Amino acid sequence: MRKPVIGVMGGSSATPSVTAMAFELGQRIAERGWILLNGGRSSGVMAASSKGAKQAGGMVIGVLPDKSSAKASEDLDIVIMTGMGEARNVINVLSSDVVIACPGQLGTRTEVNFALSAKRNVILLQFDMGESYDKYQRRGLLHYADSPKEAVELTAELLQGLGGK
Repeated sequence: MRKPVIGVMGGSSATPSVTAMAFELGQRIAERGWILLNGGRSSGVMAASSKGAKQAGGMVIGVLPDKSSAKASEDLDIVIMTGMGEARNVINVLSSDVVIACPGQLGTRTEVNFALSAKRNVILLQFDMGESYDKYQRRGLLHYADSPKEAVELTAELLQGLGGK
């Protein structure tokens, strides 16, 4: 049985409280034995979630927009260099069983949009996308969490609904 891949999306620039939250989220994902996938950069939510997962003994995949690994987080186990720029966001969400979005800007919002369009479950972790996304919550694709613990518990429930991954 393959391990679930949990996409963690969020800003490359983040506040200390958001990076602390992303670090804890990475730890909790690794403690469940899941694989963490993110944008692979050495800053913000990507770096913090990678570091948290790595320190907890987890596997981390980084899907970089670049043709080289020069800006990659040092905590990645697998580095995928796409050379696709932000178009790699589609790869991030389609490769994830569940997407957890931490606060971010346009790139993060794009990843959420791609995930919802592909009918992937998305958990917004202390991230408000606005009322126009309420329809996705009604459809059962969009979920909200106030803490990394709540996000991971919700992820476990969603994975069960996907066939026990």
